[in-house]
Amino acid sequence: MAAASRILPRLSAQALADLPPTVARPAYALERTRIGIVHLGAGAFHRAHQAVYVDDLLADHPDWAICGVSLHNGEVRDALRPQDGLYALALLGPQTAWRVIGALRELLCARDEGTAVLARLADPAVRLVTLTITEKGYCLAGEDLDFTHPDIVHDLAAPATPRSAIGYLAAGLRERRQRGIAPYTVLSCDNLAGNGHRLRRAVLQYAQRIDTALAAWIEAEVAFPCSMVDSITPATDDALRGRADAALGCVDAWPIQRETYAQWVIEDRFCNERPPFERLGATLSHDIAGYDRAKLRLLNGAHSSLAYLGSLMELDSVADAMGAPALAGFVERLMRGHIAPAIALPEGLEADRYIGAILERFRNPSIRHRLSQIAWDGSQKLPVRLLGTLGESLAQGRSIDALCLPIAAWMHFVRRQAQRGVALVDPLNERLTAVGLACTGDPAADVAAFLAIKEVFAPWSGEAAYVAAQQRAYAALGDASPSSVSRALGESLSG
Repeated sequence: MAAASRILPRLSAQALADLPPTVARPAYALERTRIGIVHLGAGAFHRAHQAVYVDDLLADHPDWAICGVSLHNGEVRDALRPQDGLYALALLGPQTAWRVIGALRELLCARDEGTAVLARLADPAVRLVTLTITEKGYCLAGEDLDFTHPDIVHDLAAPATPRSAIGYLAAGLRERRQRGIAPYTVLSCDNLAGNGHRLRRAVLQYAQRIDTALAAWIEAEVAFPCSMVDSITPATDDALRGRADAALGCVDAWPIQRETYAQWVIEDRFCNERPPFERLGATLSHDIAGYDRAKLRLLNGAHSSLAYLGSLMELDSVADAMGAPALAGFVERLMRGHIAPAIALPEGLEADRYIGAILERFRNPSIRHRLSQIAWDGSQKLPVRLLGTLGESLAQGRSIDALCLPIAAWMHFVRRQAQRGVALVDPLNERLTAVGLACTGDPAADVAAFLAIKEVFAPWSGEAAYVAAQQRAYAALGDASPSSVSRALGESLSG
């Protein structure tokens, strides 16, 4: 008879001493920490990214621990509170490294612990409120607050018992103003361009409706710095849970995983004390837009290039694509020789080092980033990821042939999917499918049909030099078979 399976203990503060030596653990006494940050949206990305920076800080600065708040769902609280807020992080590289994070010293769910959340926001020891609530959580309609959103409607009627992040931020600031407590800095960490500006506008518009004096105080006294964050964080699944249990020798209800690379760029504009994030690898800058632009053009532009060229070559993931020498060589040359020279990089961002880090991330075999997923929504992504760089290169008199090749690959990808009867994941699916079905393989006619989609190609579709270069690139890919694409990439590298 087989031996009974060993029953593993639950991860907790008490279990830390018994963790295997291969598992890193907090370098500080949990009981010595104090809450200095409230974070709204304690999901996987926050726990894999910002909380890790804070975890590295607490040994020397124990008064910056985090109160993690989920606005509507109590799952994170219910999973981690019995574990004393601890959870395992798997860092995915050539070998997986494990560490236990202890930065979340309090976990609340605003849905049923709203009073405790508001009390924490009013605590003078809290000097920073951070957010990862996704774009949906900002309750926006375009650039403005959506006053018809059900949570905003509720909060305007009952501002003392809010439901939205905007309502909670305003309620906490209102209480601090009434009690003569300095405001906290509000730092958005969501993947939104100009995230701090958009959040500030929404909070001010909301405050103006409930208390004009409060709105004036927020406008004058409260800082809403912008930020840029980056780290691939695959979802937790049963396989990760099993690996975590084996690595720790105890059960973790909600381990998380991410690539080893992480970037956090923060606008250096605070209205209260701030943690010394720059000592831990974060970048303090006044040019967040520049970092956003570099990420969009270099990282995301290269991602889209790999997606469409790699898909035509029948490759599955980014790592697979980087294993194809001609494609990997082309993308590196595209980044170094055509994208980086065409854009204004922010002060402090060294192009060669940044590109090298991106290429290393792309090669990481532990991250299975599917090309098919990156290929979604091409009509929305290409104008900002590649065509903007192409337009600037045209204006600067630079060669655009290499930049046209991934755009031509997208055109062939659309044609192939349409003629195979495969719907595109794209808001322009119907129009693109019609164009793809009408393609005959003639470069002039096919390219002209795509360039007629003004939402994607205006204003470049009227540039004769661009039209000619795009036709050459489309023709270079031939029938867009794997061999034809490989040949075109090889010719581009030798040209």
